Amino acid sequence: MDNKKKKPKLTRIPSAKAVKTNKELAAATETHHEVQENNSRPVIKRKKNARPRSERAMDITFVSGIDIPFFLLVLALLCIGTLMIFSASYAYAKQNFQGDSYYFVKRQLIWVAVSLAAMLITANFKYTFYEKWAPLISVSALVLLALVPIIGYSAKGAKRWIGFGDINIQPSELVKIAVVIFIAWYATKYAHRIQSFWKGLVFVMAFVGAADLLLVLQPHLSAMIIITLLAFIMLFLGGVRIRYLVGSGLVGAIGILGVIGLTSHGRSRIKVWLNPEDYLLGEGWQPYQSKLAIGSGGLWGVGLGQSRQKHLYLPEPQNDYIFAILCEELGFICAVGVLALFMLLVWRGFYIARNAPRRFPALVAMGLTIHIAIQVLLNIAVVTNAIPATGVSLPFFSYGGSSLVTQMAEMGIILNISRYSYIDRN
Repeated sequence: MDNKKKKPKLTRIPSAKAVKTNKELAAATETHHEVQENNSRPVIKRKKNARPRSERAMDITFVSGIDIPFFLLVLALLCIGTLMIFSASYAYAKQNFQGDSYYFVKRQLIWVAVSLAAMLITANFKYTFYEKWAPLISVSALVLLALVPIIGYSAKGAKRWIGFGDINIQPSELVKIAVVIFIAWYATKYAHRIQSFWKGLVFVMAFVGAADLLLVLQPHLSAMIIITLLAFIMLFLGGVRIRYLVGSGLVGAIGILGVIGLTSHGRSRIKVWLNPEDYLLGEGWQPYQSKLAIGSGGLWGVGLGQSRQKHLYLPEPQNDYIFAILCEELGFICAVGVLALFMLLVWRGFYIARNAPRRFPALVAMGLTIHIAIQVLLNIAVVTNAIPATGVSLPFFSYGGSSLVTQMAEMGIILNISRYSYIDRN
């Protein structure tokens, strides 16, 4: 019994309530250290103001303000686009609007102010607002699109706009945002369902298919193509199985080709695209003059405001074919510079999405950025006659109110997400 080591007695430290004097507290602390030394237990000394190891491993800095590079890129593209609208439109406006050369640029400046306000508003709505009301936003956009054939008005052979007094809106632009928000919300809230064929792919594509059907009735093939492409990319990012996407993609491509082949509107676009020179007295005139404008610009261009094709050769040069005027006046070098700005904008949007705090804002930022990228690629392809004319506007450049306001609202949503992003220094 004597050979057994006696366990050291532990001295109890008085609680904070029991300690009445500083001397008693010092004595209790000293006794505690003596007991630790007798027990041969090492005392870990932490540096002053040191953080826990788990916190040091995640060396994260949260961003409190908006992403400044993204914001500056948006403003740069908006300023260049507004300048090009004035340069491209003044000859056409002078001829068609009682000598008022500033007709289009004055109205566009008003829409620029409205779009900047829209961007500021959406930038100050936290992304959780769109997540909470995603179903209502999606249904509302679809209802507006369904109202177009009933109360909308026709222009240039298509019924795509709804008029509210002097204000005209194009619901298809709202549907593009709604598709992104809806798929991001569904992939976040029902992450276990999104990989399923029926509850994932079929359920989401039922919403997209309803929108596409309403767009065929207008007809608005370009919006249908953009929304369908956007939906497939969002489903891929959301986690839908690739084999489901490949199979449904083939079915969707066959369906789009069928719509193009069965409608006179689609067949005429294909014929004009293949041989624009044979239709110079009709729809082939615009793509033909667009190619002449691009070729006339050369490397450095003919000078800002010096375009010849905008003088009643290229119809409505301030709209979808404004990039052709930019190539003619500023040349190949500046045209590549503008495309570089778009590439930087897309890269910065992906950067914001990558650093988003949660799955929903990451998918929304990625989807809205991809939407801009798709429209830029399709517009450049149309202007260069690489694909048939589809009526796709160039973001921040083409004249128009509803498209500019919705695009700037999208940029505001991305800026809001950037306010809650983080940077992992490791």
